[in-house]
Amino acid sequence: MKLASAPGNPVDVRYHQHTGNRITRRISTIARRRVQDRFMAVMQPKPGDRILDIGTSDDTGPDSNMLERLYPHRENLTCASLTDGQAILAAYPGVQHVRITAGEPLPFDANAFDIVYSNAVLEHVGSSPRQKKFVEEICRVAPRRFLAVPNRGFPIEHHTCLPFVHYLPKAWFRRLLQGTRYDFWSQEENLNYVSARELRAMWPAGGSPTVSRAGIGFGPWRSNLVIYQT
Repeated sequence: MKLASAPGNPVDVRYHQHTGNRITRRISTIARRRVQDRFMAVMQPKPGDRILDIGTSDDTGPDSNMLERLYPHRENLTCASLTDGQAILAAYPGVQHVRITAGEPLPFDANAFDIVYSNAVLEHVGSSPRQKKFVEEICRVAPRRFLAVPNRGFPIEHHTCLPFVHYLPKAWFRRLLQGTRYDFWSQEENLNYVSARELRAMWPAGGSPTVSRAGIGFGPWRSNLVIYQT
């Protein structure tokens, strides 16, 4: 996201401050489109299904909000974001918007939706306990769930565009970025990668989710991890 893409909205801008050039946005568009294709293939939403998207962005560029951009039944989409949602409502006529608060329970009843979707949000929630609570909230509001996150195995770090540095132990990775132009990403509350094993462990007891990889790349080096339960 370019810094100018969401004027007056530091919430969204700060998460994409180092990935705004044309090449990275093009690559991001391809990866996110493939994640969206995986969502459609495995979840097979029906026209009347009520879908909640947690973490919709006020940036409405070509690599943002693939669900809102491509889904044919926007009238059944509810977008949840940290902002007032005015840019979202203007860009995707027909959707609904609800403002949520970071770290707080989602303002919805249990199973208020048929499907819940979230892409590239969990890694920004904070510590592992906070991530687990976020996953539990996702699973509470819908019986069918689809969650995508960056795959740490992908050779380019998603937020800095630096190669291989995220292969280091988390403490080393954070120490390396501290005091640099990437200092924002050295803080756990801003970036905390999760593995496939950790995703499974965060899922509520009794669930039987599927974990796989999607996006660009090959095998264990694909750009995204997805976990879903149909």
